[in-house]
Amino acid sequence: MELYDYIGGETTIRNIVNTFYPKVLANPLLAPLFPEDMEPLMEKQFQFLTQFFGGPSLYTERHGNPMMRARHMPFPITRVRAEAWLSCMQSTLEEVVPSPEMRAVILNRLKGPAYFFVNQEEEA
Repeated sequence: MELYDYIGGETTIRNIVNTFYPKVLANPLLAPLFPEDMEPLMEKQFQFLTQFFGGPSLYTERHGNPMMRARHMPFPITRVRAEAWLSCMQSTLEEVVPSPEMRAVILNRLKGPAYFFVNQEEEA
C-alpha cells in the first residue's frame, strides 16, 4: 500500500492543502513569499503532494519534472522559514489527520524537502 492510500488519498491531501495555506498566509515569516492569488499554487501543491505520497503523477503530467529545489530558489528560504513551514504543517496535520502515527509519518516525510529548499543563511 502506498503512503497516499494509507493517509486517505485525495480527500486527505485536499484537506491538508486547504487547511495549510491559511496558516502559511497568517505567518509573518512565510506570507511575504506567497502570491496574492493562492488558488493556482494550492492546486499545484495538491498535485505535488498527491504524487509525493505515492498517488497519481498529477504534478509531472501537468507541469513536467517537479525540480522543487530549483522552483524554490528564487525565494529567500532560511532554516527559520523552513521550520515555520513545518510548524504550519504540523498544526494542519493535527486538525486534519486523526492518527498521531500517521501525522508523524507525513511530517517526517516532509522534513527532508523543507530543509533541502533552504537557500539562504539567517541574517545576523
